[in-house]
Amino acid sequence: MTRLTGNALRVTVYIGENDTWHHKPLYAEIVHRAHAAGLAGASVFRGVEGFGASSLIHTSRLLSLSEDLPVAVVIVDTEARVREFLPQLDELVTEGLVTLDACEVIRYVGRDENRGIADTKGKKSL
Repeated sequence: MTRLTGNALRVTVYIGENDTWHHKPLYAEIVHRAHAAGLAGASVFRGVEGFGASSLIHTSRLLSLSEDLPVAVVIVDTEARVREFLPQLDELVTEGLVTLDACEVIRYVGRDENRGIADTKGKKSL
């Protein structure tokens, strides 16, 4: 398991839900590549409304026909590891926005592989 505390770098990739890479969702390809690269973690967040460089508003409201909702893929790891991963993002993201932010990791704890549940000071977490 990757250990991560202290100073880190957060990369956020803003793309559309319908963006693809070889007929698969682009957000899934980014997450799988981040995992294969051994990065500390990646999460995908689906937006309810937004717009980007095209100035088209994408929304989940019933009266809208848009199904291409905004998606943000967030990856956090050390600066060196994130910067090493950036060329892959450059290859994958042909439309969208990629940002980098310095951040501080306060707590990064995985699940106990034997129990599937994190154990803190002998107390079982649910």
